[in-house]
Amino acid sequence: MTKTSFDLVVVGGGPGGYVAAIRGAQLGMSVALVERAELGGICLNWGCIPTKALLHSATVLRACREAAHYGVTGAGEARPDLAAMVARSRKVAGRLGQGVAHLMKKSGVTVFAASARLAGSGKLALDNGATLSAKHIILATGARARELPALPVGERIWAYRQALVADAIPASLLVVGAGAIGAEFASFYRAVGAEVTLIDMTPEILPQEDAEISQLARKAFEKQGIRVLTRCAVTASSTTADGVKVTLEHDGKKIEQTFDRVIVAAGIVGNVENLGLEKTRVKVEKTHIVTDGLCRTGEPGVYAIGDVAGAPWLAHKASHEAVLCVEAIAGLPVHAIDPLRIPACTYSYPQVASIGMTEARAREHATRHGGDIRVGKFTFAGNGKAIAMGEDQGLVKTVFDAKSGELLGAHIIHPEASELITGYGVAASLEATEEDLMHTVFAHPTLSETLHESVLAAFGRALHA
Repeated sequence: MTKTSFDLVVVGGGPGGYVAAIRGAQLGMSVALVERAELGGICLNWGCIPTKALLHSATVLRACREAAHYGVTGAGEARPDLAAMVARSRKVAGRLGQGVAHLMKKSGVTVFAASARLAGSGKLALDNGATLSAKHIILATGARARELPALPVGERIWAYRQALVADAIPASLLVVGAGAIGAEFASFYRAVGAEVTLIDMTPEILPQEDAEISQLARKAFEKQGIRVLTRCAVTASSTTADGVKVTLEHDGKKIEQTFDRVIVAAGIVGNVENLGLEKTRVKVEKTHIVTDGLCRTGEPGVYAIGDVAGAPWLAHKASHEAVLCVEAIAGLPVHAIDPLRIPACTYSYPQVASIGMTEARAREHATRHGGDIRVGKFTFAGNGKAIAMGEDQGLVKTVFDAKSGELLGAHIIHPEASELITGYGVAASLEATEEDLMHTVFAHPTLSETLHESVLAAFGRALHA
């Protein structure tokens, strides 16, 4: 007979949910995980992982096309095989999904393939007729793509799922939304040959990033042939035999144009429906569950983590919240996540990665407190490894409190930015000052030397600028 009473039940098997289940089991709890679709959630199956697989295919394609520059002949005529790229990305996601299933079994977590809703008094009603009871319930139901009334998803208008399994390369593509998801799809489809237009309602692409970095990203995209329109929105669309006819409002002017396909990447909304929240003290604001620093909701014994609990909408934030939430339940000493110590990465070409405050925000913060900041910059054009790799375009930017030497923010644009940002993440977590970073020995020749040089530059000591 299947067990129905547990110490902990987690609803949702994404990077927050399955990690919470594993940590709970490690701490000796009896744990159940309820997942209505695929283990690994959207991130593993339809987000982080398959997009990165496609983007890596684009990187290989780009390298082949430029092979002659590196003294390699015969690869310059490489062509994209979209079906093979998609098949590989699905295989990668499938392999990792099987890995999560193995981890659940290894950890002793009981998995229920169902949907669940709160039924009061520590109970969950599953749509298969079963009822589970638990001392603690973690909601990790994630989020979904925001729908735009002017762009109903269909055969020619795609959300991320359709964009990940396309059966042909669009001749022309409009990407609506220039955040991380939109920028990544724009990069991929441009690399494989589509004529891409990327639009956003804000003044710059990647609007959450430092303004200087966003501007550099825009220039890099435009150099690749991506048409970028900011302060631009879709006001109407109609699907025709030839494609999608859209009306754009750009700087007060209307533009009508037909695209072969459209990708909608205009943000996300939390999956808060059908969870039984209406009969609880759980508070929802703007489709996200309100929690405190330890992921507790207004309902005793009910917690929320990951995308359903609000920004930043990042898989690693969900996993970290999962651990601290479960450890808090177990009575271990924990502290809330500092959002300024959570790195953000966009895997476009080039990549953009950051942690902490932008220069503008840091300057405002310093002004309010009667202080000042120091800003250091170092371009990859001065880095030996970057030049050897043929990837010498990009910038590292660091922002420090002028008096204390605290690292307030770090920003990188480069094809390897996502791998480099963790260096600053470790520094921020350890509360390293500029002196600590300047006295750190960085290996040569490495891209990471740019991190060092940017710190030195902030204090007028750059060696290779």
